[in-house]
Amino acid sequence: MSSEVLIEVSHLVKQYDENAVISDLSLTVHKGEVVVIVGPSGCGKSTLLRCMNGLEPIQGGSVTFRGESVDGSSKSVGRIRQKVGMVFQNYELFPHKTVLENILLAPLKVQKRARAEAEAEALELLKRVGLPDKRDSYPRQLSGGQKQRVAIVRALMMHPEVILFDEVTAALDPEMVREVLVVMLELAKQGLTMVIVTHEMSFAKAAADRVIFIDDGGIVEEGTPEAFFEHPSTERAQRFLNTFTYEKILK
Repeated sequence: MSSEVLIEVSHLVKQYDENAVISDLSLTVHKGEVVVIVGPSGCGKSTLLRCMNGLEPIQGGSVTFRGESVDGSSKSVGRIRQKVGMVFQNYELFPHKTVLENILLAPLKVQKRARAEAEAEALELLKRVGLPDKRDSYPRQLSGGQKQRVAIVRALMMHPEVILFDEVTAALDPEMVREVLVVMLELAKQGLTMVIVTHEMSFAKAAADRVIFIDDGGIVEEGTPEAFFEHPSTERAQRFLNTFTYEKILK
């Protein structure tokens, strides 16, 4: 991890009508860092990710990528989203397109890359995530775990500097969760900058450089995985962790 700051969130405020979902939240994400965000449902985790990607308008504070404002209404947001990729909980694959067509759509249409070069990279990435034989399959022919791995490949194809993962295993059957987490853990080992919202505590412990615990729209506690899981300093974090029984499922 370098000292270079890629994403900076400063005094962020996000409201829906009069309801403040995020209140005065600040954090930085450094190049090569894996930041895992945990917290109870409805505390603002997913909203925070969407603000980082310009998918949600904000009501206060700022979000920047490499010093440039991330504003969903600006002309530069499309370019920034290529650098700040996102993988969603529900895959967002086009059902009428094959796996390869889904993966190639943005590189060819948005980045205007040569088809032969992009296709070669796509096939190599499919091999890396264990799906080399699924290039011509349609999403309906895939399991949930396979769809999520395709969605990760699609994000990687844009050569992002950061990828945001929004509870990508939440909709999966338990036996499919591991296959997705293994891919994400491998990406972390390769130095990809990632911000991950998850309820998988064992994965957070294995993959994170830093764990951020959010509740009620603000950061309650943050630290290394060892400090957060073994010696949480706030009573709120202690109560949160007591609701989980997690084990070392990943090495």
